[in-house]
Amino acid sequence: MRVVTLNANGIRSAAAKGAFAWLREQDADVVCLQETKAHEPQLEGHDIDLPGYHRYFFDAERPGYSGTALYCRQKPREVIRGFGVDEFDREGRYLEARLPGISVVSLYLPSGSSGPERQASKFRFLEAFLPQLQRLRRRREPVLLCGDWNIAHKEIDLRNWKSNRKNSGFLPEERAWMDELFGTLGFVDTFREVEPGPDHYTWWSNRGQAWAKNVGWRIDYQVGSKALAGAARAAHIHKASRFSDHAPLVMDYDL
Repeated sequence: MRVVTLNANGIRSAAAKGAFAWLREQDADVVCLQETKAHEPQLEGHDIDLPGYHRYFFDAERPGYSGTALYCRQKPREVIRGFGVDEFDREGRYLEARLPGISVVSLYLPSGSSGPERQASKFRFLEAFLPQLQRLRRRREPVLLCGDWNIAHKEIDLRNWKSNRKNSGFLPEERAWMDELFGTLGFVDTFREVEPGPDHYTWWSNRGQAWAKNVGWRIDYQVGSKALAGAARAAHIHKASRFSDHAPLVMDYDL
């Protein structure tokens, strides 16, 4: 099973930069997109088709903001929009496809980098999402949560970790939450099962020469429930072409 996740930073913008031409060559079973930044009627005439896939969108109420999408080769038996918390469901942050034998979620956590108000919202999300994670871990079938988590978990996950210890995305409270995710809750950072080394990033600031110098952050994950431990076979961060300020994360699983 191949799963691709990408924060598109605008699905129309990513499409114009060739994202869907690239995706059509990937032979993915599921494609998860975040930060679509569009309402579905606005996509008419844009290159956002993947022939042979069932596609689903969960748009934010606010125009040009947030939003998630899923493209599935197999038709899901159920599609779930939101996890029952109005503040975040109105922002289109959780879209789940219940497929035969596995559930796949396109997930977009809030960013807190624009100021204290947004960081407070991010902390509210982390608290509100824990009960959903507990529900998911009780599922019989495996669950894979893919997307932009907006947190670098460990020092290895960002280049300039020393200077970012007081910045959103690498705060001690955020990292402790990730410790709980991969500890007590029993979820698995599937990328790290196959790529334990340094210098693997999925997001780069548009400031300076962050992209050219690979001064990045690994904030896009594919997180598996316990049943997926050991299932990852290959991981690739696609950097040969650039569709967004994030790079696509491509992973293969043996289910």
